[in-house]
Amino acid sequence: MLHTVNRSPFEKSSLESALRLAKPGSALLLLEDAVYAAVKGTVLEEKMREAARRLRVHVLGPDLQARGLEEGALIEGIGVVDYRGFVDLAVENDKVHAWV
Repeated sequence: MLHTVNRSPFEKSSLESALRLAKPGSALLLLEDAVYAAVKGTVLEEKMREAARRLRVHVLGPDLQARGLEEGALIEGIGVVDYRGFVDLAVENDKVHAWV
């Protein structure tokens, strides 16, 4: 399953819910303000490192760039996809769950 989260983890609990319920091997795509969860040096860093060990975690590159962030700011193990990569993730997974 592909889990998508678009809300800031510092304002909503969507990411926390997705991480708690996602099965190992599932994909997680952080969109819009959720990309902040993938940045090094936040209180979420250890939780996201653990998530990257059991899930396939990605951020949407254009949303990262729109927030003035670069790939080098990301936690190790978290990938970056473009819109085509987003589509590929949706096709590769039999279900998509949007956490809002």
